Amino acid sequence: MKLLRVGTAGAERPALLDAEGTLRDLSGFVTDIDGALLSDAGTLDRIRAAAGAGVLPALSAEGLRVGPPVGRIGKVVCIGLNYHDHARETGAEPPAEPVVFFKAADTVIGPDDTVLVPRKSVKTDWEVELAVVIGRTARYLESHEQALAHVAGYAVAHDVSEREFQIERGGTWDKGKNCETFNPLGPWLVTADEVPDPQALSLKLWVNGELKQDGTTAEQIFPVAEVVRYVSQFMTLYPGDVINTGTPAGVAMGQPEPKPYLRAGDVVELEIEGLGRQRQELKAA
Repeated sequence: MKLLRVGTAGAERPALLDAEGTLRDLSGFVTDIDGALLSDAGTLDRIRAAAGAGVLPALSAEGLRVGPPVGRIGKVVCIGLNYHDHARETGAEPPAEPVVFFKAADTVIGPDDTVLVPRKSVKTDWEVELAVVIGRTARYLESHEQALAHVAGYAVAHDVSEREFQIERGGTWDKGKNCETFNPLGPWLVTADEVPDPQALSLKLWVNGELKQDGTTAEQIFPVAEVVRYVSQFMTLYPGDVINTGTPAGVAMGQPEPKPYLRAGDVVELEIEGLGRQRQELKAA
């Protein structure tokens, strides 16, 4: 299934995109697409059956904002330097273990919402990423099979980053990763049954129509199953939590000087095979 949330920010309603591309209203079944739903197999099965029977009411998509596909996110866990080609372009050694950092849940916005370039920023960068959404509480998982069984689905994420804040201003990466609007998510949460191999997805990103990133999740140093298993050794993952799994080569930081960092007025578009497409216009904060 392709689950999504539509409407004004803070007042989104649950919806489903059916096989014919028609938007369907789910508010008769659930109040939101969130951890409570994603951990409720019975309700998900009833939604799937209703979608198959064609009984869900249609919604007009015209002029309707698409919000992030998951509401009430508890935490956003991120994995850095998780693609061989990205490590090479930045001159970094591939890590021996996953590099883990966090984004605050309030950085998450809709896939086509405005991204704000922070004040005094000169190095705002782009990163297309595969997001994993957790569907079952995960603690100390022992195998890759267990890890994948705890995944509710997948989505497109844009891990916007301010490199000066991240790398040159001291401390950890947090200052460059948690600026407002720095995590567009969506348009859909595609349930795990529709993604048989998360290591066989193409990722692309364009800036002002120019292709900048063209990669594949096959390049991941630590695949999705290992990321979920590994992270569960250090923290409890709850339904509705999100893991951003890293970005392929092609970011501004890895380009020759003068590096083409983002500015107000730029347009970024990104997509992942089968998971949908995003488009953001950048404005000054």
